Amino acid sequence: MRMLMRVSIPVETGNAAAKAGTLGSTIERILNDLKPEAVYFYADDHGQRSGSIIFDMKDSSEIPAFAEPWFFAFNAKVSFRPIMNLQDLAKAGPSIDKAADQYGK
Repeated sequence: MRMLMRVSIPVETGNAAAKAGTLGSTIERILNDLKPEAVYFYADDHGQRSGSIIFDMKDSSEIPAFAEPWFFAFNAKVSFRPIMNLQDLAKAGPSIDKAADQYGK
């Protein structure tokens, strides 16, 4: 299942890693292990260094493999959300139609 993982690194932890020269290399090492489909970085609504990481999760037992590196390396906050691309949404069309027929009255 395609998932969106959002990661927020506390400012103090990110600053310490940046000063130590390890911020970028640690993020790169984590992402190399995770092999995501796409990654985007930004400052979140709380002013923290953040990223949105899109990847394929085969089983919920993989959650620790994706989250723990961020917890240990940066004391980061992590959230997961299932997502769809345009092709997934197109495949879901019959289910949407069925729900509309059954419950949309």
